[in-house]
Amino acid sequence: MRYKRSSLFLAIVLLGCAAMGWGLAQSAHAENPASVYGFTMQNIDGKPVDLSQFRGKVTMVVNVASKCGFTPQYEGLEKIYEKYKDQGFVILGFPANNFGGQEPGTNDQIKEFCTLNYGVTFPMFAKISVKGSDKHPLYRYLTSQKTNPEFGGEITWNFNKFLIGRDGTILNRFDSKVTPESETIVQSVERALASS
Repeated sequence: MRYKRSSLFLAIVLLGCAAMGWGLAQSAHAENPASVYGFTMQNIDGKPVDLSQFRGKVTMVVNVASKCGFTPQYEGLEKIYEKYKDQGFVILGFPANNFGGQEPGTNDQIKEFCTLNYGVTFPMFAKISVKGSDKHPLYRYLTSQKTNPEFGGEITWNFNKFLIGRDGTILNRFDSKVTPESETIVQSVERALASS
């Protein structure tokens, strides 16, 4: 009887350890994804969006703001989105209030502003932090020299842009001053779309 209890206890302990190890592995995977497609984000309406749904598309990730000198870039972003979306291009907009308090509104206010003023139809997400101690894990991934050795580094201002290939590889990064319709960005997008 004692042997059966010991065996049962050992089995329970082993199962518990295995489950704990699996949980840690899952947690590590969530915290250290292999690409941007490993993240789930909240959209502007508060619903979860698994970014893996964009795998196979060329994706531009942009930190945006409504009261910035670069805010008119929404118009250019919408234009290139409309031009290339049927070829597999998508833009993901992430409002952030990290620079000069230039995105003070709620998600509802941001959505209304983008829709009424710029007719934005590309996916917009809930406001996050892209810099500092509360930086969202997606932006930790994008700016880390470890996960993004070629294009890592802190976000410098609103409207920094990352271009991501269909397989999740970060292909390029553009400063705020590089406008969405610039030759530099258009050529990069067209190259990425043509490469696969």
